Amino acid sequence: MAIAPLVTRLALVERQEWPLVTGAFAYFFCLLCGYYLVRPVRDEMGIQAGLHNLPWLFTATLCAMLVAVPIFGWLSSRYPRRALLPFVYLFFAINVGVFYTLFARQIAIATTAKVFFVWVSVFNLFVVSVFWSFMADIFSTAQAKRLNGLIAAGGSTGALAGPLLAASLAEQLGVAHLLLLSVAFLLGAVGCIIYLKGKALNHHSAAKQAPALGGGSFDGITLVLRSPYLLAICGFVLLYSTLSTFLYFQQQTIVAAAFSDSAVRTALFAKMDLATNGLTLLIQLLLFNRLIKVAGIAIGLVATPLLSVLGFLALAMAPTLAVLVVFGVLRRAGEFALAKPVRETLFNGLSDAEKYKAKNFMDTAVYRTGDAVSAWLFEGLRDLGLNGIALVGAFGAVLWTGLGARLVGVQRAKNEGP
Repeated sequence: MAIAPLVTRLALVERQEWPLVTGAFAYFFCLLCGYYLVRPVRDEMGIQAGLHNLPWLFTATLCAMLVAVPIFGWLSSRYPRRALLPFVYLFFAINVGVFYTLFARQIAIATTAKVFFVWVSVFNLFVVSVFWSFMADIFSTAQAKRLNGLIAAGGSTGALAGPLLAASLAEQLGVAHLLLLSVAFLLGAVGCIIYLKGKALNHHSAAKQAPALGGGSFDGITLVLRSPYLLAICGFVLLYSTLSTFLYFQQQTIVAAAFSDSAVRTALFAKMDLATNGLTLLIQLLLFNRLIKVAGIAIGLVATPLLSVLGFLALAMAPTLAVLVVFGVLRRAGEFALAKPVRETLFNGLSDAEKYKAKNFMDTAVYRTGDAVSAWLFEGLRDLGLNGIALVGAFGAVLWTGLGARLVGVQRAKNEGP
């Protein structure tokens, strides 16, 4: 049996959609491969700063987001997206080059390490948010439901390739040179954007004529505040980021208590990343479309939050390394493979300003607000012990599940119309 027809049937991709899908796949691959090349460097910087300083680094990240979001809003108000998107990635590529110079020449290492940790946290959310906004321009809602899983698999493949490249080349090239390799992949993402814009013209995409959005720098905030629908999505993102940080701090606490050797801890984190990304890729390639056909968007907006309820309850009963690893891998795989692609479909059919400005505000400032608040909340709840903190997480996951179910109902009502 020929491979192409088999893949077409499995992925539910129509023949004329393949040029756009392959371009989007390559775009997300380059993006996440480049990110996962710098992520191990960031995590090392966080460890070197000390666990007690992590809440401050999360707070600094939030402050950086609060500065960056209005700047992005101002740029998107004045420049057409066909010019803005390549500029965003070129800007971040130049940043990586600057950090490479600072690390390679050992310039103000202590300060550079902290700045780099914050910068990577901002970089990751911004570039991924812009990617999915661009996808919402290119594909209709019906296409997104079929294709987002396969497109997200490009990111998962990059998320596998990045750590493997980092692990195999770090000793040969040195940590600093991994940053240069990341620059190459970011430039590859720019090439994919140019390719996709050309192909979109032939498919009469919404990206065909994409002028500047107009408006002001803070439109993203006002758009969210004026829309109950966007506020609900905002709450969903906030609860997700809050619970993710809760789990991250539990992970750091349990792993630090289990292992004293830095190399052993690093190896464990790498194995968890590989297991997560491998499982994510399998779900995206083989199960995503089938699950969507059976359960609809509820599979992403309800199933993952419900898994979090069960996982936090399991941690409350047994806050052990084994439970942590299983829960952490399953939850992140569910988020990357199901919840994230489905959540992105909620923006299809919205205005360009809502897709770019409001969505970017949610994916960056709101997300990092959840990180910062939950980081300090975790510190304040330490007297409860890991068991008590896990119960708090389970309660938050119940709220998250309920909000996901609410969004499913709203989306179905929108699709059915009056």
